[in-house]
Amino acid sequence: MARRLSKRALFKDLGYEPHAGQLAVHLSKAPRRVLASGVRWGKTLCAAMEALAAALEPRERSIGWVVAPTYDLSERVFSQVVITAASHLRHRIVSLKEHEHRIVLRNMGGGLSEIRGKSADNPVSLLGEGLDFLIIDEASRLKPAIWESHLSQRLIDKKGWALLISTPRGKGWLYELWRRGQEQRDPAYESWNAPSWTNPRLDRELIEGERARLPERVFRQEFGAEFLEGSGSVFRYVREAATGSFQEPEGDQYYVAGLALAKVEAVAVSVVMNRKGEAVCVDRFHRLDWGLQVKRISAACERFNNASVLVDTTGAGEPIYEALRAAGCYVDPYPFTQRSKNSLINNLSLLLERRKLVIPRPELWPEGIEELEAFEYSVTEAGSVRTSAPSGIHDDCVIGLALAAWQFKNDPGPSRFIVLPNPWERRKERFQRR
Repeated sequence: MARRLSKRALFKDLGYEPHAGQLAVHLSKAPRRVLASGVRWGKTLCAAMEALAAALEPRERSIGWVVAPTYDLSERVFSQVVITAASHLRHRIVSLKEHEHRIVLRNMGGGLSEIRGKSADNPVSLLGEGLDFLIIDEASRLKPAIWESHLSQRLIDKKGWALLISTPRGKGWLYELWRRGQEQRDPAYESWNAPSWTNPRLDRELIEGERARLPERVFRQEFGAEFLEGSGSVFRYVREAATGSFQEPEGDQYYVAGLALAKVEAVAVSVVMNRKGEAVCVDRFHRLDWGLQVKRISAACERFNNASVLVDTTGAGEPIYEALRAAGCYVDPYPFTQRSKNSLINNLSLLLERRKLVIPRPELWPEGIEELEAFEYSVTEAGSVRTSAPSGIHDDCVIGLALAAWQFKNDPGPSRFIVLPNPWERRKERFQRR
């Protein structure tokens, strides 16, 4: 007679010591389990261990899937399964085909158990067989139809269970499932809210450092694991800020500009801002060669009282930066790294939240409003926040505005511009030499 699986004994053999939050997930018997956790809480490891425990249950045959919006994301849990099995359960591996995202184990009853990694970007691949268990990583990024029409149905005939893990992203379909597991609303569901700081292995001081660095809403979602209305988008109050209009230059006004450069086949954008934090001119050009771009940008700078320009000098941006300098423009470099880009975007987000900026109305700048509202953030495996435009949407308007806004600082008293590395007095001297 096959002995019954003891998760505690198995985890000990695997060298896995779940913290209290992870243990609560492992002890659950609910058919539907929803874990909303902050970054670095340990949800990937928890899900991988739960998959291995399910695969080792004594059965004649069982099959489980690890599903995520993309293969890269599903690889996180599946790779942890493979690494743990290769390190501690090599004698139970019957077949391992990593290129197929498939591992077959000999379970404790002598039967065969299969775990497959799946991507939801091709829903047709999710049709077919019934499942004994299902793990969905980054579930909040899935379209609701994937769960409703392609995944939940796979669990019916075998009475399988599902564990959905994710950092929250707004109050969508996953939030509704999570709510069903709260306060015993639905006995088939159990759910948990697990902020990052409930992982006892994380340094709380480092987390608090992130609270000071990030916009409050980003921190509450990514580290506090809160379901927030409208989350997933980086910028709030975009429409509230979009009350401005394009303006002609004023003779006694100082201006700065942000320039997002692009290759010939893409879009480049310059945004001019006055000392009040108003974006007064946007120039968006497409498929222009370097020479024409330089002429157009330098003409705009001269028109706006020799505006000082902050330009992305990463990669292809370096030649235009040098050409603008040669053309006599007052231009400063802003090389992009992941850290410097995050600082740039966070600054823009904070200024919008604090209502310090005015941008053109939607009918005047529709592409800019679209990009700002679509811009989103995610968190890397290392726990850092990454911001980007969704696939298929440009981010040049966002970057151009962010570079202009980087030069704007509103202190008590008169507003002033600060552009690093050049001090304010240098800008004033430039203006006076016109």
